[in-house]
Parts: sequence; structure tokens; C-alpha cells
Amino acid sequence: MSAPLMRDFWLSCGHHLLDRDADGRLIATDEFLKAYLARPELAPPLDACAAERALHAALLKNPRRPVSGAEIAAVADADARENWQHMVAFRDHLSAHRTVEAAYVAMVRNGVRVPPLFLDQLVHVILRNMLDGSDDAFVLRAAEIFFRTQRFAIHDGALLAADAEHVEAAGESPLVAMLGLPPANNIEVINEHNADAYWQRSDRFDFALDLTAGRRGLAALGMVIEGWIAHLLGIAVNVEPVTALRDVALSWYVGLDAEATRLGDKLWRGEALSDDEQDRVVGLYRLTFADASDVLDRLAGEPVYLMLAMARDGVLRAKPQNLVTGLPVRQLAAAS
Repeated sequence: MSAPLMRDFWLSCGHHLLDRDADGRLIATDEFLKAYLARPELAPPLDACAAERALHAALLKNPRRPVSGAEIAAVADADARENWQHMVAFRDHLSAHRTVEAAYVAMVRNGVRVPPLFLDQLVHVILRNMLDGSDDAFVLRAAEIFFRTQRFAIHDGALLAADAEHVEAAGESPLVAMLGLPPANNIEVINEHNADAYWQRSDRFDFALDLTAGRRGLAALGMVIEGWIAHLLGIAVNVEPVTALRDVALSWYVGLDAEATRLGDKLWRGEALSDDEQDRVVGLYRLTFADASDVLDRLAGEPVYLMLAMARDGVLRAKPQNLVTGLPVRQLAAAS
């Protein structure tokens, strides 16, 4: 009998360039660091100055080579100088930590400022590692919400999330027309009949996800949240969707995006949400801890609520880092 076929996905995150330690966490390699040097923001254009070309060439030979402030200051183009400052700081932060996961946790805990693009890329590759071997395309598509901006719309009573970047380039399809966007490539809603195509199309980010209450998408996202907390913090939790905001007592809550945090703050203050604000709530979850010793004493036995909400324009930019920094846990050292 032949072994089961392992399906690869998200090749664009560069996970093949990384090593793994005995615990299955990611180790940054020279090859992974060199991949950043191929980005258009860092690859010198034809009119780049000699200092920029020399810096790029030196790092291609040794991506961990120390870079002085004077070398960056010698780059003539102001935008290029800023890009190099960000890149070198990001590289140094990764190199200072044993694993990519530890670097990410330290980054979000300590408020280290990095370009959002770099943060999203770390989330992308960490999720790829966390979900290695997954055979559930709905979970993989739900995980995209953590590192890809989503555009939401309601169609035939269903709440649908589509990749915002893909939608902007999308062609004529019922979903694109519904979203009021210009035509391009078709967008399908992932379902039981087409889910097997996800692996071949995973780097296209062209599947929409149904996040209607009671359907598979919300449950899949809950599984991603459980895995994210376990992988980064070593804490086992159970996350289940809540169908309505009413009768929810917010002893503690975590907003998973800026709009959800704003709405959660209103509820925390005892203020009612308007009908429009309630309609913008994409998902509400109840989180409970498997081990009560992980939780702050004053919240023992109390559920934590997690909220996702789209902005007025129907866009959602998730902040999965809030799950690392916002939970009422005793310690957050598992990934360091």
C-alpha cells in the first residue's frame, strides 16, 4: 500500500527555505534571509547608486553580515535608505531569536515596529508551519484571514469574505459584481465540491469563504485560533462560535482587528451597538482554557470572548498578534 500523498500549499511564503528544530518550530536560514533581498523594494534599480549596489551585493554573499549606519546613510535614494533600515532591523531581530516563532512573539509583545508587510509574512510562514499536513481546505482558507486583507459582502443572506487584493484584480463573476468591483478573474466560494482544488490554487488566494453563523467557515476559523494559541503560547484552549451578541457578558474580550476592538470597547463600557455596528460583526467566539492554571486568578472559570468585525467599507485587516498579547494568561513564554 502506498503512503498517503502529502499536499503542499502556500509555496509563496518560503517555508521550504527554513529549517525546523526538534520541537517543530522554524529556524531562519541564510536562504530565507536572501529571499528578502530579491524583493523589488531592495533589489537595486538600474539607476541605483554605487553604495546601494555594494550593500546589496555584500548581503547576497553573507546575509548576516553586520551593516553599519554609515553604510545605509551612504545610499543616495531616501526611499531605499528607509527600506534598508527596515530590512536590517528586521533581519537582526530574526537573528537574535532561536526560532521565527520566538521572534514573532517578542516582536508583538515588545511593540517592535516593523512594516506590516514583514509582520504578515511572518504570520504566513508560521501558519504554514502550524498547519503542515492539514487536509482541511476550509481551515487553510480561514487561516488566510490572519495575513491577507479581506473584503466582505452579504449575498443571498450569506456573509462572504474574499481576498481584497484578488478582488481588486478580479474579473466578471457574480461575487465581484455583488461587491461592486471591476471585472477580472472569477472568484469562487469554497465548498464541499471544489475544496480539493485548494491545494493547486493556494497561492492564488482566489477562493471566497462563507462566514455565515452556523456554517463551516466560522468553525474553521475557530480551529485556526486554537492552533495559533497552542503553537505560539503552548496553551490549550477551546474556541467555539457564538451566534449572537445578546447575553454575552464581556468579563474579558480580545478584538482581533481594529474595528472589533472599537466595538468591544463600546460593549465593555455598557453601550449598545447600533444596528449597523452589529451587522459589521463578522465573528464572535467564546474561548475557554483547558487548564485553569493558565488563567489569571480573577478570571478563573470565566470565558474570554473574541471578536472580528469589518470596517464601514467592508474591509477586515486581522491582527492575530492580539491573541498573543491580549489573553488573560499567567505567562507567555512558551515560544521564546
